[in-house]
Amino acid sequence: MAFPPRWLLAGIVLLLLAGGAFVATGTLDSGPYDRTTVTINDADTDANLASVNVRIADSPQKRYTGLSNTTSLGPNEGMLFIHGSEGTRGYVMRKMAFPIDIVFIDASGEITTIHHAEPSDDQTFRGPAKYVLEVPHHYTTDNDIAVGDQVGIPDEYR
Repeated sequence: MAFPPRWLLAGIVLLLLAGGAFVATGTLDSGPYDRTTVTINDADTDANLASVNVRIADSPQKRYTGLSNTTSLGPNEGMLFIHGSEGTRGYVMRKMAFPIDIVFIDASGEITTIHHAEPSDDQTFRGPAKYVLEVPHHYTTDNDIAVGDQVGIPDEYR
């Protein structure tokens, strides 16, 4: 049986070690974020409650990083996390510098759960969701957004 050349094996080992170092230190770059606007409508009246300009977190790296490298959000700014399927999701305040609302949204766009989270909260915020929207703290109460309301997510992110 022939073995690959030593230089090839050494190169593979170095690549694996370098990749592991990036993952272990958390220095994997999540890359640029796509941006879009989502709308939130009242479940009973269909009235528009808010429009939020969001960064899209649709890869494992972007979902892991989330808003950790952000110092604040503007009044109608947020991040939309997109998962491949619906399920119970858990979100934490990893390296967060400011409070936020965490809004869990099912595959049909219905809000299932809302949490008001502080950076000092050492817990996991859970809810059933395919999408999770993070917005400024108390954005949901300031805009009368409640469980059952509908979030309009552009087709290209569904």
